[in-house]
Amino acid sequence: MSKTTKTIVRTLNLSKIYRRGKVNIQALNNVNLQVSSGEIVGIMGPSGSGKTTLLNLIGGLDRPTSGKVFVDGVDITTLGESELADYRLRKVGFVFQFYNLIPTLTALENVEVPLALAGVSKNERRERALSLLRMVGLEARADHKPDELSGGEQQRVAIARALANNPSIVLADEPTGDLDSKSATALMNLIKELNRKNGQTFIIVTHDPIVTQACTTIYTMRDGRIESA
Repeated sequence: MSKTTKTIVRTLNLSKIYRRGKVNIQALNNVNLQVSSGEIVGIMGPSGSGKTTLLNLIGGLDRPTSGKVFVDGVDITTLGESELADYRLRKVGFVFQFYNLIPTLTALENVEVPLALAGVSKNERRERALSLLRMVGLEARADHKPDELSGGEQQRVAIARALANNPSIVLADEPTGDLDSKSATALMNLIKELNRKNGQTFIIVTHDPIVTQACTTIYTMRDGRIESA
């Protein structure tokens, strides 16, 4: 019997228009996307094609002008602000190009932040954060602050932080954009291993062929639309 594939993300006629002065800019134009649970999806395209806008709408960081975003069958475009904040905290992990670590906190403390926001007790979140740093190979660097870590190490901390509340989806915007090729390859090997072990779905905006080689599905965007898969 073939294994049933579950759809975890689906967008329906998703559009986003930004108004700048008297000019309307169509960032997304009726985008219909379907992502299955456990996929590593790459989204490619030139600057201004709508890639980051799409990621932000799936992550609940922005709201569409029209259309819907379903995650695990729930239309997140209907959620109120507090519900959306809870969705971002518990359902989605975020990884950015420039890491976005808090410079005054250690690696361990950075990973603990989303756990603290979720109300996890101090002892439990420390244990969980150490476990995540161990998973990404950085347990020995737990007490180091971001400026004491290499770019590749900082991005591994960022991934550990993204996984803190065991999200169903990890959204990554150019995660290798600030890394050399060796660090980028190591990062994508880590993502593949985490995907294999934990089953998280990764949706990655990228220009990097090292990233696309690790993806199970690749979409190309242009002028706010998905051109191909």
